[in-house]
Amino acid sequence: MVAVVASSLFAALDKDGDGKVSASELRGCMAAALGEEETAAILAAVDADGDGMLDREEFLSLAHEAAEADEDGRHRCLREAFGMYAGEGEGEERYITPASLRRMLSRLGSSQLGMEECRAMICRFDLNGDGVLSFDEFRVMMHDGLM
Repeated sequence: MVAVVASSLFAALDKDGDGKVSASELRGCMAAALGEEETAAILAAVDADGDGMLDREEFLSLAHEAAEADEDGRHRCLREAFGMYAGEGEGEERYITPASLRRMLSRLGSSQLGMEECRAMICRFDLNGDGVLSFDEFRVMMHDGLM
């Protein structure tokens, strides 16, 4: 998926159709987000053959690195969010229980929810039926259930 989107983006950036993205072509599309120095630094970091331009492979490499960094950031954010709701425990042994969910929702201002409502919320995404949410179940909920 990243490769398809990146290929389309590469074609759009390659204004003169020479199969390479020059610093000025890159700067033209990123002017609003990046300054001249930042654009030059990105180009220099990814320009493997040192010709001052990004060919298709160099551009795809940049897109792949950006996608991986974005995925790592999302995973960290999900871990932090999970940690806010999870009960006591260490690492993989932490779970969101009805009690820990109720406690966090109360802190967030939803004190009217009772244990049964919290159990019902957990039950919807409790894939293995153990009555609690693991990190993997939480991740599925955040990805599939809410987004």
